[in-house]
Amino acid sequence: PTSFQDPRVSLIPLLPTTREVPADAELASHIYCLRAGLIRKVASGIYIFLPLGMRVLQKIETIIRQEMNAKGAQEVLMPVLQPKELWEKSGRWTEYGPEMMRLRDRHERDFCLGPTHEELITSTVDAEIFSYKKLPLHLYQIQVKFRDEIRPRFGLLRGREFIMKDGYCFCSNQKELEVIYQKMYEAYARVLERCG
Repeated sequence: PTSFQDPRVSLIPLLPTTREVPADAELASHIYCLRAGLIRKVASGIYIFLPLGMRVLQKIETIIRQEMNAKGAQEVLMPVLQPKELWEKSGRWTEYGPEMMRLRDRHERDFCLGPTHEELITSTVDAEIFSYKKLPLHLYQIQVKFRDEIRPRFGLLRGREFIMKDGYCFCSNQKELEVIYQKMYEAYARVLERCG
C-alpha cells in the first residue's frame, strides 16, 4: 500500500477562488471571503471554513488568546448543548424567543443550542466560588453559537451558526470592575492593532 510519506504521492491543497459573487453577498468583507476561497455557503446563514479560511481563523484566535491571557484572563470551553433548566432558572427559556434553537433528546429532555453562555457561566461560577476572596475572576471562551435569525445576512456577521469570543468578569467591588474593564479595553485595542 502507498504511504503518505511516499514521495510519489503528494496531496493537492484545496484553494478555490472565484470571480463570481453571489447575489446575496452585500458586504465587501463577505465578497472578499467568498472570492478568496476562505468560506463557502452551505445554507442560509451557515458557512464552511475552507483550508485557507481555517488558517485565518486560527491566527485570529491565537492573537485573541495571547492578548486575553496576557491580561490575566483564563480560557474555558463551555458546551454548545445547554439544558432547559439553566434557562428556566434565569427566566429566559420563554423570553428568548424563536431565535433560540431548541431540541429534545430521546429521553424527552429539552435543550437548546447555545445562543449565548451567560446562564452556564453564572451557574458554574456560583457553584465554584464561595468567597469574595476568590475574586476578581475573568473567564473567556471562543465557542460556536447558534441563533435562528429571521433573515441571515452579511456573511459571517449575522449567521445562524457563528464563532464568538465571550468574556465574563466577576468582581467584588466597583474598583476591581474598572481595573478589569481597562485591561480588556487595552487587550481589544491590541487585538485590533495586530489584526491590522
